[in-house]
Amino acid sequence: MKRLFYFILLLVGVSTIHSCKDLLDEDGNPLIDINDNTGLNGPRALYREITDSDTLATYYYNGLQLSRVTTPGFDSESVTDVTYSGDKVSKVTFRGFLDLDNDGDLDIDSVSYTQLFTYGPTGRLESISENRLTFLIDPIPTPPTVTLRKTKTLYKLKYTTATSKLDSIIMTTGEEDPGVTFEYKNYSKTKYEYIGDNVSRVTRHYGAMAGGVFSPAIVKYGYGYSNYDARINPFTLIPFAYKVSRLLNTEINDEESWILSPNSPKRLSITDLTLPIPVPAVFSTDYNYDKQTYMTKGYGVNYIYKPL
Repeated sequence: MKRLFYFILLLVGVSTIHSCKDLLDEDGNPLIDINDNTGLNGPRALYREITDSDTLATYYYNGLQLSRVTTPGFDSESVTDVTYSGDKVSKVTFRGFLDLDNDGDLDIDSVSYTQLFTYGPTGRLESISENRLTFLIDPIPTPPTVTLRKTKTLYKLKYTTATSKLDSIIMTTGEEDPGVTFEYKNYSKTKYEYIGDNVSRVTRHYGAMAGGVFSPAIVKYGYGYSNYDARINPFTLIPFAYKVSRLLNTEINDEESWILSPNSPKRLSITDLTLPIPVPAVFSTDYNYDKQTYMTKGYGVNYIYKPL
């Protein structure tokens, strides 16, 4: 329920629109304003996600390729670097802070991870291997103590034969301890369903495993997306591999699975499926668009574009 509470706070807390004045990117180029009277002809890139009180993400590019994303941190921004092999994302590295305990605030624990991407013969992303370091800070006693947690995780992606859409992601993960043979000890199974090309439902089950055998899931969540518009989702401008990486960096990010869709849902729901009678928490929004039908505002978040 903490996750539902966090999401409610997010939607309520960012309802005010950020300043509607014209903005500049880091190179001094004019950005696409967030009001409805401006637009852009020609190639564009997603530049920022902002609320009335914060910048949620800033996207940087090397030519046409996404190369870096900055997100909130503490003494400095969190940084995600994106590396390519040809035109495909081959590696994502993150250094910064995440909300790993799902309470709605960034943890004081510092996180760094590297994800390596493997593609199949058809060019589809098939697996992501991750090595993560988490510096756990305990403020009590004084002075604070710091311990290190090392985890190794493997994500395997499967696609529907008929449509080539992402069908599921199987995660296996475990902690690395010196002198102990590594073993995957936990898993999750994520299933994606669609209406047309848009994600309509996501379910994710978590459980323990031993000897490669999955035990029954003990945590189950469902996410629903409906009432899609017919306009352009901002995340169509972002590489698929990065979007998957973003969804996987914490356990709550499945809420954002609509970013895999070409359009944007006006209604979404979050359900704890372990309850005897699951009751979804439902949220809705109306979107703003620019003249080229790109979505510019929804669920309290404004999307800023820049020309390429």
